[in-house]
Amino acid sequence: MRGSEKITTSHFERTALIYVRQSSMAQVRENTESTARQYALADEAVLLGWPRSGVEVIDADLGLSGRSTEGRTGFKDLVGRVCIGEVGAIFGLEISRFARSSADLSRLLELARLTDTLVVDADGIYDLGNFNDRLLLGLKNQMSEAELHFLAGRLQGAKRAAAERGELRVTLPVGLVYDDEGSTVVDPDEEVRAAITDLFAAFRAGGSAYQVVAAFKGRRFPLRAYGGVWAGQLRWGRLTHSRVLGVLSNPAFAGTYVFGRYHSHRVVDPDATVHNKVTKLAMEDWPVVIHDHHHGYITWEDYLANKACLAANTTNSGARPVREGTALCQGIIACGSCGRAMSTRYHRNGHASYECSASRADQMATPTCRSISALTVDEAVAERLLSALDPEEVALALAAADEVADRRASRSRAGELAVERARYDAQRAERAFDGCEPENRLVARSLESRWEDRLAALAEVEKALTETIAAIPELPGRAELEVLTSDVTALWHAPSTSPRDRKRLLRTLIADVTLLAEPDFAKARIGIRWHTGATDELVVARRQAVTEYRRTESAAIDLARSLSHLSNNDIAHQLNAAGFITGAGRPFDNNAVASLRRYHHVPSPSMLEESEVTAGEVARRLGITAGAVIYWIAQGWLTARRGINNQWCIPFGVSVEEKCRQRVIGSAHIHRPDSTEQQGTHELTVGEVAAVLGISTNVVYYWIERHHIDARRGLGGRWFIDFDAETEAECRTRVATSGHLKPVLESQTS
Repeated sequence: MRGSEKITTSHFERTALIYVRQSSMAQVRENTESTARQYALADEAVLLGWPRSGVEVIDADLGLSGRSTEGRTGFKDLVGRVCIGEVGAIFGLEISRFARSSADLSRLLELARLTDTLVVDADGIYDLGNFNDRLLLGLKNQMSEAELHFLAGRLQGAKRAAAERGELRVTLPVGLVYDDEGSTVVDPDEEVRAAITDLFAAFRAGGSAYQVVAAFKGRRFPLRAYGGVWAGQLRWGRLTHSRVLGVLSNPAFAGTYVFGRYHSHRVVDPDATVHNKVTKLAMEDWPVVIHDHHHGYITWEDYLANKACLAANTTNSGARPVREGTALCQGIIACGSCGRAMSTRYHRNGHASYECSASRADQMATPTCRSISALTVDEAVAERLLSALDPEEVALALAAADEVADRRASRSRAGELAVERARYDAQRAERAFDGCEPENRLVARSLESRWEDRLAALAEVEKALTETIAAIPELPGRAELEVLTSDVTALWHAPSTSPRDRKRLLRTLIADVTLLAEPDFAKARIGIRWHTGATDELVVARRQAVTEYRRTESAAIDLARSLSHLSNNDIAHQLNAAGFITGAGRPFDNNAVASLRRYHHVPSPSMLEESEVTAGEVARRLGITAGAVIYWIAQGWLTARRGINNQWCIPFGVSVEEKCRQRVIGSAHIHRPDSTEQQGTHELTVGEVAAVLGISTNVVYYWIERHHIDARRGLGGRWFIDFDAETEAECRTRVATSGHLKPVLESQTS
C-alpha cells in the first residue's frame, strides 16, 4: 500500500482499529460485498505489520448514518481511544465512513494529529503530522460532505417530481391499498370498508373523536401492518382516540394526494445533543396537493368540515365543545359581573347549576356573581330559541333573507360590471395591437404594453369578484328554510332528541349566553347573543328553594293550632276533611302533623296521667339514654302504655324508680354518671376540647383514661372536662412535646 514507509515501530506497538459502517440496515442486508471489503481491512493491517492480536474491529455503527454522532457508540469509542493515545492507526474503506459531517471528521483528524495516529483508507496511508496529508484529507472531508448534499438534493428532487405527478408511493392508511397497476384504490375487504365508513358516520353523529371511540366499544377496528414480520398483513384491534384523530386528519380518505404534511429538521438541546424534530405543517404550507387523485370515503368538503369540528373541540385553545349532561348552556354561559366563564355542576339529585366558581376560587368574585339553577336559564333560553322559529318570526327571517340576497346580488353585480368593463378595455387594446403594422415596432411595443396592462387589470377585477363571491356564505333556498323550521318545536321536545343534539341545535343559532348583574335575588337577567350579532335580554324569576315552594298553607297551620288538644291522627283527619294537603302535595298523616307541630311550635296535648312520665324524663332522672328505657319496656322490665301521638307514658312512682336505679347499678353496659349536674360554665365536652387543641377526640379519651386530665361523667354518659386556663396550658404543652401530635400555637376558644 502506498505510504507504508510512514509506519513506525511506535505505531506497531499500539492497536490498529478497523472501523466498519453502513448507512442503513438495507445496505447491511443488500450491500454485502461492501461490508466484506471493510472487514477485510483487518487482513490488510496484518500485512502491513500489525500482529493479529493488535487488530480490533469496531462495527457497532452498522446500519447508522454518518450524518452526526448521535447514537453512534462505535465512533465515540473510536474517538475516545484515539484521545488516550492507544491507537496506532485507524482503517476505513473511505474517509466518509468515519463521518459525513465536516465538524465530526475534522475533530477526529485533529485528535489523530495530536496523538500521532495514522489514518488508512483504500487510497493510502496518511500521517496527520504531514501538512500535505492533512490538506488532502481535509479536501476529501469537504468532498464527502458535498457528495452527501448533492445526493440528498437529487433524491429529494426526484421524490418531489414524482409527488407532483401523484406517482410517489407513500404508506397508505388502512382502508386504502395499491392495486396491481400501482394505483390507489379502496380496500377490497368489505369489513374494512364498513369500519372506515362507520367511523366517519359516527363522527358526523357524535361530533367528537371520543364519541367515535364510544360507538366502537366492543367492536374491532382494522390496522394494516407495515414493516416487521407482519408487513402487509391486516391486523384487528381496539379503536383508540389517537387512531380516530389520525383517520379524521388524513386527507387520503378524501381522495386527495398530499406530499409534505410533515417537515423534519435538526435541533440542538441545551445539553448539546442533536436530534431530528418533526413538525406538522399547516394545510396552506403543504407543497403538493392533488384533489380527486383516487376514490375516497368522504369528499374534500367533508374533510374540511371534520377538521373544523376537531379544532372546535380543542379546549386548550379556548373552545367549549358540546359535552354530556342535561345543562343546555354548558360551555357558552358567562358571568356578566366578573366576565369569566361559568362552570357547570351536577348535584346528587341529577339537577345542574351554573356557578361562578373560578372567580370565587381566585377571590375575585363580585357582589353580583351568582350561582343559578340550570333549569332557570335553560328553559328561558330554549323558549326564546323556539319562539324565534315560530311562523311569524320565520316569515320575518325569510323576508330578511330575501333582502340579504338582494344586497348580495347588488354587491356582486357591481363586481360583474367592473369585470365586463375591464374585459372590454382588454379586447379593445387587443384589436388595436392586431391592427398595427408589424414594421412599426415603436407603435407596436406601446400597444403591446397597453394590452398587457389591460389584461393585468382584468385579472385583478376577476380575482376580486371571485374572492367576493367566495367570502359570501351560500344562503339556503326559501323552500328549504320553510321545511327546516316547520316542526322544530316538536323535534326539540321529542324523547328521541338527546341533550347533546339539543345543545348542537342551540349553538347553530346562539353564540353565547350571559348571566347579567341583577341585584334582586328573586330574579335573573339573561343576555343572549345570536350568531347574527343581534342580542336579547330576558328577565325571569329564579326557581324557589324547596322550603319555599313546599310550604304548608297558613290556614292549615291555624286550623292545626286550634285543634292542638287533639291527637296527631285526629288533627290529620280534620285537615284532610277540610281539603288541605302538605307542602309536598300529600294528605296529612300522623308523621306530617308531628312535623307540623315541631316546625311551627304547635303545642302538644296533655297526655300524662298522675305519676306518669315520658321515656325521656325517665332517662334524664336515671342518667341513661332513652334507648335503654325503651329497651326495658320491650323486655317487659318496665310497665308503659301508648298515649296520644303514640308516645310512651310510664307510671314512675318511688318504688319503680328505686328498682330502675338498682338495675342501672347492676348493669355492665350502662355508664353511671358521676353527678346529675348540667354542664358547668368552665366545662367542655370531649369534642370541644379536641376542637380547641386541634387534635383528635380519641386523644382526649386516651388522656381521660390515663388520668392526664380530670373529667366527670354526666347524664347520658357524656364526659365534662373542667378546662380552665391552667389545664389548657398543660394540654398544649403535652401536644407540643408529643412526637405524634402537631402543636397548635393559637387558642381557638377566643
